[in-house]
Amino acid sequence: MTANLDDRNAALAQALSRVALGDRTALATLYKAASAHLLGVILRIQRDRAQAEDVLQDIFVSIWRNAQGYDAARSQPMTWLTSIARNRAIDSLRRRKAEVSTVSAHLGDDDDTNLVDQVASEDSSPMELMAQAAQARAVTHCIGALSAEQQQCVALAYYQGLSHSEVAQHLQQPLGTVKSWVRRALMALKDCLGMAGQH
Repeated sequence: MTANLDDRNAALAQALSRVALGDRTALATLYKAASAHLLGVILRIQRDRAQAEDVLQDIFVSIWRNAQGYDAARSQPMTWLTSIARNRAIDSLRRRKAEVSTVSAHLGDDDDTNLVDQVASEDSSPMELMAQAAQARAVTHCIGALSAEQQQCVALAYYQGLSHSEVAQHLQQPLGTVKSWVRRALMALKDCLGMAGQH
């Protein structure tokens, strides 16, 4: 078995060295010896058979141009070829994912229905965006009107998710005081936002 593997590696290395010299027959020999294995490697990454075969062709074009880059002292020929195949298959997959898939906006030649008009947008409408911006400004304004202690309590309790006792510990204040600050802050916010909503 080892002898067979050594013989195959020697044959592949020899074919690669001849390809590096521009020998087309050597490229055909290399293709015959390695293409099935390399296609298997590609198909494990790129499941689309037609795409995988295109990648295989690209690999052999690349080998034809870059065979002189193979260094027998650094790796076995099949290891080098497999590495190229794996990298090209991954690149192919990335390119496919990056491609924008397009669809026709119309059903057919006789139909004027624009399918794009029938797709509901998940984006907020301009009016909704304006309302959200106004609400955010109102919240910022109302929080700014709270005392420093109330702002701290609200931030710790509602933005950082601390319990009242954790807020009290963090601020080194009695629990009753913290609860009072939070309650007053929420009442003040409710009143302030209610007033903002009336404008």
